[in-house]
Amino acid sequence: MLNGRIFLLATTALTLATPAVAQQPVPSDAPANAPAVVEEVAKDEIVVTAVARGQNRLDSSVSVSSLNADAIASAAPRSAAELFRSLPGIRSESSGGEGNANIQSRGIPISTGGAKFLQLQEDGLPILEFGDIAFGNADIFLRADSTVARVEAVRGGSASTFASNSPGGVINTISKTGTVDGGSIMATLGLDYGEHRLDVNYGGHLSDSLTFNVGGFYRVGEGPRRAGYDGNKGGQIKGNLTKSFEKGFFRLNFKYLDDRAIAYLPSPVRVTGSNGDPHYEALSGLSPNNDTIHSIYFTQAVTLDGHNNRETDDIRDGMHPIVKAIGFEGQFEIADGWIVNDKFRYANIHGRFNSPFPATTDTVQNLANGIGGAGSVATYANGPRAGQLIANPTTTNAIGIVLFNTKLNSLDNVTNDLRLNHRFDMGGGKLDLALGLYKSRQKIDMDWTWSSYLLEARGDNAALINVRNAAGVSQTDTGLIAYGASFFGNCCRRSYNLDFDTSAPFASLSFNTGGLTLDGSLRYDFGRARGFVLGDGPVVPTDVDGNGTISVPETKTTVMPLNATRPVNYNYKYLSYSAGANYRLASDLSLFARYSRGGRANADRFVFGGNTSPTTGALLPGARAVDFVRQAEAGVKYQARGLALYATAFHAKTQEQNYEATTQRSFSNTYRAYGVELEGSYRTGGFSLSANGTYTNAKIIASNDRSVIGHRPRRQAEFIWRVAPEYTTGRFSVGASAIGTTSSFTQDSNQLKLPAFTQVNAFVAVRPIERVQLSVNANNLFNVRGFTEAEEGSIPGNGIVRARSINGRTISASLKFDF
Repeated sequence: MLNGRIFLLATTALTLATPAVAQQPVPSDAPANAPAVVEEVAKDEIVVTAVARGQNRLDSSVSVSSLNADAIASAAPRSAAELFRSLPGIRSESSGGEGNANIQSRGIPISTGGAKFLQLQEDGLPILEFGDIAFGNADIFLRADSTVARVEAVRGGSASTFASNSPGGVINTISKTGTVDGGSIMATLGLDYGEHRLDVNYGGHLSDSLTFNVGGFYRVGEGPRRAGYDGNKGGQIKGNLTKSFEKGFFRLNFKYLDDRAIAYLPSPVRVTGSNGDPHYEALSGLSPNNDTIHSIYFTQAVTLDGHNNRETDDIRDGMHPIVKAIGFEGQFEIADGWIVNDKFRYANIHGRFNSPFPATTDTVQNLANGIGGAGSVATYANGPRAGQLIANPTTTNAIGIVLFNTKLNSLDNVTNDLRLNHRFDMGGGKLDLALGLYKSRQKIDMDWTWSSYLLEARGDNAALINVRNAAGVSQTDTGLIAYGASFFGNCCRRSYNLDFDTSAPFASLSFNTGGLTLDGSLRYDFGRARGFVLGDGPVVPTDVDGNGTISVPETKTTVMPLNATRPVNYNYKYLSYSAGANYRLASDLSLFARYSRGGRANADRFVFGGNTSPTTGALLPGARAVDFVRQAEAGVKYQARGLALYATAFHAKTQEQNYEATTQRSFSNTYRAYGVELEGSYRTGGFSLSANGTYTNAKIIASNDRSVIGHRPRRQAEFIWRVAPEYTTGRFSVGASAIGTTSSFTQDSNQLKLPAFTQVNAFVAVRPIERVQLSVNANNLFNVRGFTEAEEGSIPGNGIVRARSINGRTISASLKFDF
């Protein structure tokens, strides 16, 4: 659980253009129960994102977001995605657990999984070069714990030129560096769900010029939904060592993450009413927000690996990221005000993504007949009723499962970001110059070894189901239907091994005179994709279990076509640019405007979408290796006497080619969106109030599916919002946050709607003695069902839709000791 009190977030200190400035915040390492320090930071907001040198927020022409400790506590997040949805203008569909979230910034649609146009970073470098790698979304490899000093974000605009493949924005988590001596230990217990967690952090000075910080977490528990076993288990350790010099510093850092977390995929729900006014209801015994179709009776998968060898996999691995990363950062003044900054990181990344996907839901009898023919008989395959006939098979529901059993052989990446800054005194103003070179190598090596099962439709430990045909011949093996995705046409036994090499020189100029600031930046990305893909293989009867007999499921074995690899061999290049102006009308008021174009190179999803030649690996005619985003924004900023107000109007045009794993469908769309983004905060004494809202009018203006042109993009709500009040004294704090969204459509066809919903979170913290804090927080206090996506575009004949909801109510208690 990510308790809000493990963070002390500085306000709006964003770091892309000159990240070394943001790496030296003295207040950020302070204990969580030190509100005076938070107030001190808030009085001197500095923006260092997308400018050549740090500026007051009122002097910057970029759209920025900030979260402080109070806002985090009110949000009571259980994952990084739940934390990100508190950021203004950030749309985070946080319904997948502790990873696999769909995240995007305002004006840009979420069409498939992950964060295609937005980059997640740690300490100024990307976690992965591409945020939407299939079954390897960047947030799977991110855990926020007490080593985090603050979260920084920029939306749109200059993100196009200060990071590769991120025209929609950047969200960056910054680590503590030991600038404040001390540490903390926090123990967290789930009061109504399975969670036992320990967070530890310690840092300080080893000498006047040497500081360190080290910490991490370990947790174990069932998780926020009833799974029947410890679905969340593992932890991480992070640390750094910094040597300061008279004109710079050098820092070594490392991270080791080995964690297992359940990936919550859609769940069957009953939908009544009409497409335009639907009513989503739980199936009997299967809550969409408190249950999951994971089960203690469904934990092992026998399959063929990427080389067609038999292996047994543990479904309880869920999302299992293993990350071993080491890096450094150095900043030095090399001559007469010229400052060089370099960041480097190598990350060895591998693991698993294993989760059951409901390919179809119907009555037991209809599914049994579909597997074994008319007159088939269904029995429980395991569990307490193993071998018994299923009562009332014509009214009892079952789920046809495709097990997303994916092995992440390697997502290794190496990145380096080198920057040179200088400020020139022009007499009547100051000119800031930034030059840089970015280089990365991203590997994507995966095996998809999917299989199909039949499972009863219930939560809290569903049993697998066996089927015999009318002649009594078994059609399944302990619920296994096929060694392949039979519900998807026997697809999805595939393998690919790809390398993406990206280089990007960039430059920025910013000129300030009086109240006027003008800035512009360019970035030229060029890269290449090399490697191979293979699949989907033929169906070949195979004695998978090696018992000398080929069962019915073994006759439906999809194998890897090992002698039919397809090469991938193409290059890409594109230019990104951004220009902005800011005019400070008064000490507390400014206006700004910006226009930008940025690109996103397509990655693994692209090569499986029929865009490359099967013989040469080159791009096929009409295939775009890069999708472009054009954005215009203008706004007003006001800060005075505890009140801050920001309003930004925006317009975005987005090209997108993509491929969806669940439907095996490629599409090419162009979107237009405009709207307004509002953000405000007020503080007086111990009371604070923060609020934000984003209105978006979005439309599909071009598509390879002409029937959807003119429609609103799927899952795009017209208005999302958040309100968070809080009251703090020396002895206690109490707060809440309400996060809401209006309705949206499940698919681009604009028929079935996802209903509007509001989620309320709350917390109370008590400090009975110095350096000790006891807190209780509730996430989704009123246990609402908030659906973020659904597979069906309209209500089917049986009224059952596969939809993914936010988690139900979870309440936790934490005891924290600062030392």
